[in-house]
Order: sequence, then C-alpha cells, then structure tokens
Amino acid sequence: MRLQNKVALITGAGNGIGRETALLFAQEGAAICVVDVNDAAGQQTVDTITSAGGKALYVRADVSAAADCANMVAQTEKAFGKLNVMFNNAGISHPNQPMLNVSEAEFDRLYQVNVKSIYLSAVHCVPVFRRQGGGGFINIASTAAVRPRPGLSWYNGSKGAVVLLTKSLAVELAPD
Repeated sequence: MRLQNKVALITGAGNGIGRETALLFAQEGAAICVVDVNDAAGQQTVDTITSAGGKALYVRADVSAAADCANMVAQTEKAFGKLNVMFNNAGISHPNQPMLNVSEAEFDRLYQVNVKSIYLSAVHCVPVFRRQGGGGFINIASTAAVRPRPGLSWYNGSKGAVVLLTKSLAVELAPD
C-alpha cells in the first residue's frame, strides 16, 4: 500500500472528487481526516472507510474560517499524531451567468472558499510540516483556470489563483 502510515486531511470529502480521493487514499493505507460542511455526507465517507478497515475521522469545517482550519489540523494531529498531506479540494462556483450579475456576496464567498482556504491551510499546515520535517499540499483547481468559460468569469479567476498559488507555494517551500 503506497500510503501506509501516512495521514491525509481532505477538504470537501463528503462527495465528489474529495470523497473518491478519501476512499482511494484509505484503500492505499492512509488515515484520513474527512472535512466537509455537510455532516451527513462527511460521516458517510468516514463510515465507508472504517467499515472497510481503514482509519478515518470526520471534522466539520468551513475552510474559509481560520478557527475551523486551525481546528481541523489540530484534530488530525490529535487523532493520528501527524499530518502528511493537505488535500485542498473544497470549492464552490456561482451559477453560469453574465459576470456583472454575480453579487458581491457571491463573489466574496467564492474567493473565500476557493482561494482564502489555500492561504489558511498554508498558515496552519506549514508549521506542522516544518516541525515534522516534511509534508505536501495537493490543491484542486479546474480546467477553468487555463480554459476559461463565458458566464463563469469569477469562478475561472478563483481557480486560476489556485494554480498560481500552488506554483508559488512550491517554489517558496521547496527548501523545506
């Protein structure tokens, strides 16, 4: 098993890409901190992992809230003793519509979940990774970052930010 003795924190793991990643990582031997805002979906992912003999816990967190991000990292370390992989998957979009029809509140929430979450995960995970002598980020973007679609301008921009932030983090954190 390729991820034996590894611990992964996966956001948005209640469904979709996050859930499938959590199941695959667990199958490969990783212990999983399943993070979501949907308690039922997050717990279902945990139940699926543990019923197959894997290790998992559920932590409810809004990835745009600093206190929630600090807590999800702390709960992961408390349960499993370490954190090896921060898998930033949680993300949202806005309905396909002309860019000027997206409200400021929708725009703010989009950037909080899709971009600020990358910042917050770095703030809370980098010290853990440095203390442990290593760790890794996996940040999920979208083809919208490199092939934008009309009607999703603000979503496209948020995913472009994820791509650039990931590259920037890789360069800055490489010495670690």
